[in-house]
Amino acid sequence: MEITGKIFSILPMVTGQGKNGEWRKQEIVIETQSQYPKKACISLWGDKIDQLKYNVGDMVTLSFDIESREYNGRWFTEARAWKISGESPASADPGNSSIPPYVSGVPDSEPSGDDLPF
Repeated sequence: MEITGKIFSILPMVTGQGKNGEWRKQEIVIETQSQYPKKACISLWGDKIDQLKYNVGDMVTLSFDIESREYNGRWFTEARAWKISGESPASADPGNSSIPPYVSGVPDSEPSGDDLPF
């Protein structure tokens, strides 16, 4: 499966020791860019964490698998990424951006005495 969206949050890396040696996991929260945006928390495990060279706010595409496991009569579901790709805003061509440039709310000239916004 694939999901494309903006990185909303990068959670701290978690490490531990298991029967097969040391493990590490990092979770990122992706926000979809649709009429009704949704957030999804997706895990990166082991060497896949090294592919995470993006920052909060970057648009990325994640390829992932979903797996559910049963433990003590309860089911737990995890979305585990196996590939992450995208383009960070710093390396994007500024002339080809769909995001409008920032415009401050401060006028460039002195106010005309009329404080109405229209």
